[in-house]
Amino acid sequence: MDSKKTVETLQLFVTGLAEGALVHKQQGMIFKSQGFNKLGQKYIDHFNEEMGWVEKFTDRILDLGAGVKFEGMKAREFVCDPVEYVKTDMAIQRPGVEFLLKAMECLRDDPTTYDILKAYLADEEEDLYWSEEQLDLIEKIGVQNWLVKMM
Repeated sequence: MDSKKTVETLQLFVTGLAEGALVHKQQGMIFKSQGFNKLGQKYIDHFNEEMGWVEKFTDRILDLGAGVKFEGMKAREFVCDPVEYVKTDMAIQRPGVEFLLKAMECLRDDPTTYDILKAYLADEEEDLYWSEEQLDLIEKIGVQNWLVKMM
């Protein structure tokens, strides 16, 4: 097992996921302020879920005797249109799942980290499927009807 490779990979997830989680929290607050309470709560809950994964990845880094870094986060614009945000989020999720699969392949020799990433993959796939389902639903029932469901 190459613990240095494991730590570097997990640190990438800690940084990227913490950034994404904060964006989800803010987006959720924006949607709630627009009256889309269900959609807003979905993304606020998603923030909490993602921060749980940040904790698991951080714990694993610390278990391996390494330190965790706080790396800078990129400036990002918020998307105030709910439909556009689901599309934007899905466009980030899909390559994220692919990256996760590649990371898992590289870390097969570390069964503990591999198992953590495998559980995280299931969670990320579920999120991706939710976004795809919402976009399919919008196509079937129309934007206005979907927005009403998100209130």
